[in-house]
Amino acid sequence: MRDYQEEARLGALCQLKLLDTPASESFDRITRMASQIFALPVAAVSLTDRDRQWFKSRVGIDHHSIPRDKAPCAEVAEARKPVVIEDFLTNPRYADSVLSRAGTRFYAGAPLVTSDGYGLGALCVLGTEPRQATPSELAALADLAAMVMAQIELQHAFGRIDPVSGMPTRNQFRDDLVDLARDHPGERRVAVVIDLARDDQISKITRAMGGASVDDLIREAAHGLRDALGPDRNAYHVGPVHFAFLSSPDVDDATYTQLLQSKFEMLRATSSMRFVTTVAIGMRPFVTGEVPADDVLRGAFSAAQDARHADGSIARYSFSNDTAHQRQYGLLRDFGDALEAGDQLRLVYQPRVELATGRCIGAEALLRWRHPRLGEISPAEFIPLVEQTSLVRAATQWVLDTAMDHLQRRPRGEPPFVLSVNISAANLGEADLIERIQLGLLKRNLRPGQLEIELTESAIMDQPDQALAILRQLAETGICLAIDDFGTGHSSLAYLQRLPARVVKIDQAFVRNLTAPAGPDFVLVETMIGLAHKMGYRCVAEGVETSEAAAVLTRLGCEEAQGFLFARPMDEDQFAHWAADPARRERTLMTA
Repeated sequence: MRDYQEEARLGALCQLKLLDTPASESFDRITRMASQIFALPVAAVSLTDRDRQWFKSRVGIDHHSIPRDKAPCAEVAEARKPVVIEDFLTNPRYADSVLSRAGTRFYAGAPLVTSDGYGLGALCVLGTEPRQATPSELAALADLAAMVMAQIELQHAFGRIDPVSGMPTRNQFRDDLVDLARDHPGERRVAVVIDLARDDQISKITRAMGGASVDDLIREAAHGLRDALGPDRNAYHVGPVHFAFLSSPDVDDATYTQLLQSKFEMLRATSSMRFVTTVAIGMRPFVTGEVPADDVLRGAFSAAQDARHADGSIARYSFSNDTAHQRQYGLLRDFGDALEAGDQLRLVYQPRVELATGRCIGAEALLRWRHPRLGEISPAEFIPLVEQTSLVRAATQWVLDTAMDHLQRRPRGEPPFVLSVNISAANLGEADLIERIQLGLLKRNLRPGQLEIELTESAIMDQPDQALAILRQLAETGICLAIDDFGTGHSSLAYLQRLPARVVKIDQAFVRNLTAPAGPDFVLVETMIGLAHKMGYRCVAEGVETSEAAAVLTRLGCEEAQGFLFARPMDEDQFAHWAADPARRERTLMTA
């Protein structure tokens, strides 16, 4: 906990951007006053860095810093209270310090504390003779330290007004919320965030017209917002194209929603970019003093994003949606750690059975994640999230490496066996994907035909030309290609015929309830199998759960199947035991 607090303190110090900056008369003036009040030759504004005391201002000191170790200013910063050392030579903590060895005998320091409670350092005075500090001297030193902090905050405040909109920034909005909670607790308010345009719209404007056009959009919106709110209400520039403000106390949420709708319909109607942007508005009702300032703004942002996905352009904060978004973000953050942890991710293997013979001729490798705190996370929850981020490359590589390691461990001389691995549409954009796969096979002395790469129809059709080029290169290496979830995508038959795939996997949605010819899915599955065979594909049916479905698929000529009827996904040891069971093949044949 102490380490965390120290890192937070150092973060607050770095944000102020004071370290290693030139001397400033505004600080030197205060330092000279401290020296005069104590009638001492040395005074300084001392900031406690990670391993040094750096002097923003100094009187009677030639050097810019001293080591932090055994420096009393560090004690002042840590304790956030005044420290007086009447005689260094009699003080067991500082008798052998750098200052003591330099001839310092007396020290008095008052803390420099931020509004968030972080101790930055001290305003200190030093002397070469032992002495005491009177209460009036210490009171004056504390006042001067407060003046130093006021000067620091004043300089930092220059970064609290956005130069484009001329409005206070997010930091100011947060501080004003904190002040409001302190001065007027218990008021019902609504925080509103206005999102001027989607990211892709801003990108298109910048690309077509330049960044100055985005600045014009911001200025125009800021002017309109000021007019709508009136002179007595503050608006804030809280994001690249995001504004925020607070409602009056104790407004009715429903009435306020209607007011916002009418006000901002007028703003949109007069916007010069109304045809190329879409505005979204989020509302976050709260009670002052009951919700942290950061959560108020985050909740309003979350509601604005919900508005982009709803029918209307205004959305009210949803606790359930917010919780879901926080969970998604948390999973993404934790997945990166899971890739490095070594004990959270694993592959399980679902056998692929040849229906005519009952032999297990392959398996699909499936990624699983056991979160250290949340337990098992469904792949349907975390994989779509990962596929939208840069983590997809590392995740796919982990799966490929682990699957190929499994193939390498399989006993030599066994019947042919193909292990199938899923990749995403995002992986097709990786220039070195094929080289990485080939290198992995070569390092393990594996044949290309032992590995099968699966892609869904939808993933292929995201970027069809790029997908076709990459898949042709993969096929040339001898790696088998499979089209996953066949029948659920929107690809044309002409395009599918051009793909160098060998296998189509009929989606479980058509197979799970497959029955005799009278069943509703029979004609669809019969057509898909017939079409796939005519195009030269081998068919694998996914999601086979009943012996009736297996029998129908066998009669229709489907070559392979996988599903709970045969086996659930298993870890490597269970899979090896299942495959080695001498009675399993007979049971499979009886089932089919």
